[in-house]
Parts: sequence; C-alpha cells; structure tokens
Amino acid sequence: MARIHFLGTCSGTEPMEGMHHTSVVFEINGQNYFLDAGENCAYAAYLSGIDMMKTRAILISHMHIDHTGGFANLLFCLNKLIWRHNTQLVDNNTLNIYVPDLKVLNAIKTVACYNAKENNNLRFATRETCTHDGSLHEDENLRITALHNRHLGEDGSNGWHAYSFLFEFDGKRVVCSGDVHSPDELDALIGDGCDLLLMETGHHSVTDVCNYAVSHNVNRLRFYHHGREIIGDRAAEHLIATYPIDIKIAYDGMIEEI
Repeated sequence: MARIHFLGTCSGTEPMEGMHHTSVVFEINGQNYFLDAGENCAYAAYLSGIDMMKTRAILISHMHIDHTGGFANLLFCLNKLIWRHNTQLVDNNTLNIYVPDLKVLNAIKTVACYNAKENNNLRFATRETCTHDGSLHEDENLRITALHNRHLGEDGSNGWHAYSFLFEFDGKRVVCSGDVHSPDELDALIGDGCDLLLMETGHHSVTDVCNYAVSHNVNRLRFYHHGREIIGDRAAEHLIATYPIDIKIAYDGMIEEI
C-alpha cells in the first residue's frame, strides 16, 4: 500500500492559518517522491516522521513560488541530515530532480548550500532532468508520465514550463493536476479512468471539477492547492457529498492511503 502525504494544500495566497503552500509526498514501498515544494515542506515532512533519507525524487510542476518556496530548504534539509547523521540517500546517495527550468534549479541549489567559506557543494549527487512530455521517471516502485498544460498561457514555441503527472504503481493510477488552465487538459493522463485524481481548486469551480471527475471515471477525487472558493467557504464539503464518487478536501497533515 502507498501513502500520499499532504504537506501543504494552499494555493499562492497570503499566509493562511493552518495552511501552507503546495507540496505532497508519495510514499511507495517506504521510499519518497516529492511533488512540488511549497514553503515549510521539509519541516512538515521531517516532523511528521517521513524518513527523509528514503527520498528518491523531487518533481516540480512549474516554478511559481507557491510550488517552489520551500525547495531550497528541502535540499538544505537533506544536506544537513546527511551531515548530521553521517548517512546517505537511499538511491546510492543520489536525488532525481525534475523541473521545467534548469536555470532556476541552479539558483535554488546555490541558495540551498551557500557558504562563503566552502565550495557550495551538496553532500549528495543529483540527476537533473528538464521536464518533458512522456515517460519521465521509472524505477522499481513506480512510473511517472508528464504532460504539459496551459497554466502559464504558453503556446509551446519556447517550450513548456507547466506540467501535470500520472503516477502508476501497484496497479494503481494517480493523476496529479498541478495547476491547469482547464480540467480537460488531463484527459490524456486519465484515459479511461484513474483510481485517484489530485486536483487543484486554485483556478476552478468545485462543481465543475466534480462533474468532470464523475464523467471521466475517476474513483476518488481529492482537492488540494486550495483557492478562495474552498478557503472562504468550507461549506463546499456539503456540496461534494452530493456526488456519487469518493470526494474529499485535503488539508495539511492529511494522509491518503491507496
């Protein structure tokens, strides 16, 4: 059984009590895959008992601050724990990193390990990949497929810099929206259906997303990356209860087993 840890469930708002910007961790066979790295993600993961040395990969859907604000601190935390406990990351002390802009990643790495008296090197190796459509990552635990979306208003002439993902493991299919211009951009990832859809509410109507999930054979729907409709009106929980599939609003600290 796999677990999905919701470390942060808020969209790019001003600070909200009890909520942090977007970050989730897929824990599969005891190993961890971060999807986005909003503020506080390393703190929340470590203090929740997640074994940070079992981290295999970090994926960033796009480089907006509510998805990357804790990225440098996450790298710093891994670095610090390796030094503090004289240990290594599970995959031969190597971290897979997938981002849509490698130039920004270089800046984040510089911040993460900056020390004017040292060489500014991480204590672990990195495999850095610029995110692209198609198969992105595969190991003994899972396969991850990426598909660009139109969240940033791009036409593709300069490449794509916002992505959604399909996680496949143990016969399960989990689609993660990232931020999308329209839910129908997820059609190709969902295909004939999926076991779980993690869907952002920062840019969409709760009703529209629920109707979309029902019509696309989604077994479970979890809302995250919350926008004003849910933040300002928690009564949305009563609305989603009227639909014939399993729908819940995710909150910081929630764990989903699948």
